[in-house]
Amino acid sequence: MTPPVIGRISIGRVVEKNGKRLPEKDDQFTITTQIQTKEGWLPHPLDDALRQDTKGNKLRSIPVTLPFNDPDLNLRAEYTFFDRKSGRPLCAGNGETCRRHTENGLESLPCPSPDLCDYGSHGLCKPYGRLYVRIGNDDELGCFVFRTTGYNSIRTLAARLRYFHAISGGNLATLPLELKLRGKSTTQSHRAPIYYVDLTLRADQPLKEAVTHAREEAKGRENLGIHQTELDKVAQAGLLNAWFEYGEEEGLQVTEEFFQAETAPKSEANAQSTKKLKQKLTNSPLTPAATGNNESK
Repeated sequence: MTPPVIGRISIGRVVEKNGKRLPEKDDQFTITTQIQTKEGWLPHPLDDALRQDTKGNKLRSIPVTLPFNDPDLNLRAEYTFFDRKSGRPLCAGNGETCRRHTENGLESLPCPSPDLCDYGSHGLCKPYGRLYVRIGNDDELGCFVFRTTGYNSIRTLAARLRYFHAISGGNLATLPLELKLRGKSTTQSHRAPIYYVDLTLRADQPLKEAVTHAREEAKGRENLGIHQTELDKVAQAGLLNAWFEYGEEEGLQVTEEFFQAETAPKSEANAQSTKKLKQKLTNSPLTPAATGNNESK
């Protein structure tokens, strides 16, 4: 039993190219409903409402609150091996132990992490994270989910949640926060910008004011009979009801959005790059074929 999801948050989309549905990265947030058509996921009304107040109509920050005080309930992250065709989760682990489908059924086994695991090697096993947040006040228990397989987003969100939990005295659910899109370049990205998601205090609230608000709001809720601690307990118990927190339907969405770029698109791009390189070398005055010289630089 997972938190009730009423919408999605993404920093990319799936587009159709040459008859194939392929993932495409973006430099902004998109808030969608859970309804998907041939053209993609239908935008949520909140997407347009928040976008109207942004410069250039690009949504790069979203005011949010968290449904739970426990950081591990707000962010669920594991190493996960999905079957690429069926979307079925085959193995999920935390770097110490894993739950895996085997010939003997579901088993609990050691999890050495993807780099050291023969079963999940060759890029088949990846970190998979799901951050649950609340946007607006229309549904007090409904969540929007941000899904990612990116190390940068998962590590940043995990650290922020731990820090905010500690500094607010455990009052994560009443702390005014915002999701923020950040960019950076690395050697692995060949200096091209890559984008990841961060969780920060809202721009107009200093830390002291935010923590004071969180503490007072938590006390006010308790006085009204709203039991946040009991909600966390029920959510934790619900997550322990099954071996895997996600089914094949979610797995298919994940493989479509995050994994297909590793197969056909790369091979097509590599073929184009190879073709261009051959043409360049053939026409270059520095090649042995053009100069009649056996030495090349």
